[in-house]
Amino acid sequence: MTDKAPTARSLARETVRAGILAAARVRLTEEGPSQLSLRAVARDVGMVSSAVYRYFPSRDDLLTALLIADYDELGGAVEAAEAAAGPAPGARWVAVCRAIRTWSIAHPGDFALLFGSPVPGYVAPRSTVDPASRTTLTIVRVVADAVADPGYRAPLPAGSGPGLVAAAVADGVASLRAFGTELPEEVLVRTLMAWTTVFGTVSFELFGHFVGSVSDGAAYFDEVVARLADGLGFVAEFD
Repeated sequence: MTDKAPTARSLARETVRAGILAAARVRLTEEGPSQLSLRAVARDVGMVSSAVYRYFPSRDDLLTALLIADYDELGGAVEAAEAAAGPAPGARWVAVCRAIRTWSIAHPGDFALLFGSPVPGYVAPRSTVDPASRTTLTIVRVVADAVADPGYRAPLPAGSGPGLVAAAVADGVASLRAFGTELPEEVLVRTLMAWTTVFGTVSFELFGHFVGSVSDGAAYFDEVVARLADGLGFVAEFD
């Protein structure tokens, strides 16, 4: 049984919905997620607010749709970069991390929605979890393939510190294990640290926190990526 072709009405509805989302993304960049207003977006697309409500009944519905679209777009860019980098985990690691930075710099408003300050009064629903996991899963897949390499050198636990990190990140490690990975706990902890460092470095660059300390964001980011790979037990390969 074949799927029915979309009707002209459904295509028109999707076109209008896409236009609303596009206008909302412009608003994200200009004003930030916390200022997003359905009324303002309606004006931008030349609609009365009551018409926009037929597509997105509330601001929260619009935010959820934006989150899903942004997470999927970022995840798609990261997955495509990984696939194009070839089989070597070190090359894939660099490609994945660079794709995160490239997408984020090109979409600062969207990055702020995904990884900036929470929007007051909004709680993301479960429907955002799978799209949000795409980038994380790609990172974990690259690390897992590096660990499976016969020449992999497993990192040792840090020789200093309070020794409380395992308990502190137990939820994060459990989440990674829920994805089906069987990586050693030390590698999972370091993967969690690498993931947060990559996005934290991008955040510092986008929000202007490198002023007076880092003059070349791309070069600094690549150095961070290289050192993170080293901490994970493999070598980053740059083209």
